[in-house]
Amino acid sequence: MIEELRQRGFAGIRAVGDVHGEASQFRAAIEGAREARLFVVQLGDLTDYGPDAAEALRLAFTMVDRREGLFLLGNHDHKLRRALDGARVRSPAEAIPRTLAQLGEASDGIALATRALEEIGRAPAWLRAGPLLFVHAAFHRTMLLTPPPPDAGRRRPDPVLSRALFGQVTGRTLASGYPERLVLWVDSIPRGLTVVVGHDPRSRDGRPLRVTGRMGGEAVFLDTGAGKGGHLSWLDFPI
Repeated sequence: MIEELRQRGFAGIRAVGDVHGEASQFRAAIEGAREARLFVVQLGDLTDYGPDAAEALRLAFTMVDRREGLFLLGNHDHKLRRALDGARVRSPAEAIPRTLAQLGEASDGIALATRALEEIGRAPAWLRAGPLLFVHAAFHRTMLLTPPPPDAGRRRPDPVLSRALFGQVTGRTLASGYPERLVLWVDSIPRGLTVVVGHDPRSRDGRPLRVTGRMGGEAVFLDTGAGKGGHLSWLDFPI
């Protein structure tokens, strides 16, 4: 992938965290990447919680059409596709129901929903780029051995896809209502590999959090709370 991006004139990769409907911040990330000749890898969870899911989808689809970047499959994207396909999903009112309402109010909402069914259905669940691996929630060593399923957005998650979408969970629910999540997977990242994730807002100072595991590999947690009272973060990686 890196050689292909170099041939197309890109100087690096801009990894963008969970957008969650914060379209204006997402636009700034994309426009800045365009000026710097950076290919955008958005880590999933484009919608829910924030003020403008429709515009966040428009920006993502335009970015894909212009071959300026792509978005990975996140758990909220996976659930949104199921809802758009007519399935009943469990969701807080400020998540999927808010996104569906925002799409219903948009003049192009039907077209956006149709495109979302297509694009989410084929979005990659993880992406390897040399010493970098991008995934929404958490790493699994299988991701180094095999590409993601081409229909990840349309299928029921198996254990590896579940790790990519939901992270490493115990099955218990915290008082906050969120699943209990572990980060033991960080210790399985081999030396020389950096895994860039969203999903889990581990930062305590508003900046992306870097953690080195026992095997010498590094994890970068890029979700800093966009759409949930925080802000959208991104990091640039030269190639």
